[in-house]
Amino acid sequence: MRKFFTALVVVPLGLILIIFGVANHHLVTVSFDPFNSTDPSLTLPPVPLFVVIIASAIVGVIAGGTATWVRQRRWRRAARQHEADARQARSELADLKAAAAASRGDAQRLPGPALSGFYGSAGRDKQGVTL
Repeated sequence: MRKFFTALVVVPLGLILIIFGVANHHLVTVSFDPFNSTDPSLTLPPVPLFVVIIASAIVGVIAGGTATWVRQRRWRRAARQHEADARQARSELADLKAAAAASRGDAQRLPGPALSGFYGSAGRDKQGVTL
């Protein structure tokens, strides 16, 4: 089911990107100099327009993901702290159970193997017939 939904999203998105690339294959020059538009000092060599747009979208997704990851730092820290507290509580509980069992003088008993055969107790089936 998940593969179906992935294909349902990825295939149309891929088709849209291919159509976009074919329609916008003209070369453009990207300039990073806002003060001198006639002879910019910071430029990229001419690249197709669709490369510029897709690259800027990729940079935007990475920047947004990074910003989200940084903002969630507090929640990740709290989750690590709660996990450490739970681990410590489990350890203390196990120590208390061991101490209580030792003070009673009982060793923890594990149930022994069942004395039943394949069809029931003492090798009999449901109707009580001996096998």
